[in-house]
Amino acid sequence: MTAPNPFFDTQIRPYGTAAITEAAALIREGHPVAIATETVYGLAADATNGAAVARIYAAKGRPSFNPLIVHVLSLGDAERIAVFDDEARALARRFWPGPLTLVLPLRPESGIASLVTAGLATIALRCPAHPAMRALLAAANVPLAAPSANASGRISPTRAEHVAASLDGRIPLIVDAGQTAHGLESTIVAVADGKVRLLRPGPIVDPAFVRSTGGAIESPGQMANHYAPAKPLRLNATEAAPGEWLIGFGAVPGHATLSASGDLVEAAANLFALLHEADAQALPRIAVAPVPAEGLGIAINDRLTRAAAPR
Repeated sequence: MTAPNPFFDTQIRPYGTAAITEAAALIREGHPVAIATETVYGLAADATNGAAVARIYAAKGRPSFNPLIVHVLSLGDAERIAVFDDEARALARRFWPGPLTLVLPLRPESGIASLVTAGLATIALRCPAHPAMRALLAAANVPLAAPSANASGRISPTRAEHVAASLDGRIPLIVDAGQTAHGLESTIVAVADGKVRLLRPGPIVDPAFVRSTGGAIESPGQMANHYAPAKPLRLNATEAAPGEWLIGFGAVPGHATLSASGDLVEAAANLFALLHEADAQALPRIAVAPVPAEGLGIAINDRLTRAAAPR
């Protein structure tokens, strides 16, 4: 498979026990499903399954691998994924469940797929308030990565028909729970060293949030070149040169491979983990085999081009 675009007969189900049961089954099978949150409709998939997360990007046609927000049921669930200091814990207790996303250090043992964080050492976490999303979290029993349920570049969806207008045929299921309450994506803040920096404005406004003045990518809604390994990276390599650790794809085997079968979903799921693995090797340089610039390959090549840029 070269371009993961399966074309589903997209079903719209009214929110209820049957729809949540169906959605949870699809989540367990590795598919993304659209569901209401109190902000906008989200495109939810198992955050511990790299291939499932890659299918979010495939469905959205997302041009680059930005970090995704991970949704959890409780502060306790969040603390198993990220490191909370006193300030972050106080914010969670004050605003969760609700439309506040916290960017915090990722625990190494979290089990979250590296594609979710775009290879960063932090993770964006939110505990949603909407009963439909909470029901799906409980039924699926996994943390859910869920960006807005719309094709990349389109207006964020606040009703099920908005989702269908841009994702019909790209996902198997839309759970219709009516119009969302806020209609605006969550407020995102980064918490570190007792300071709270506002990375993205949203429904929650607090004078204690200090607006970030820019810099490297830290959360969804930002773009920057922040993904590069420490070692030089050569692209479109068909074999390893002396001193290179080769990441293969398809017919190019390498020391490890993004996907031996040329599956772009598998390649996207493995991308950040293999770059980390390559960076940890004794060989001083990294090479990556050619990846076709189609479907998810466009995003993979975008990421690799940024990683290989001079710095």
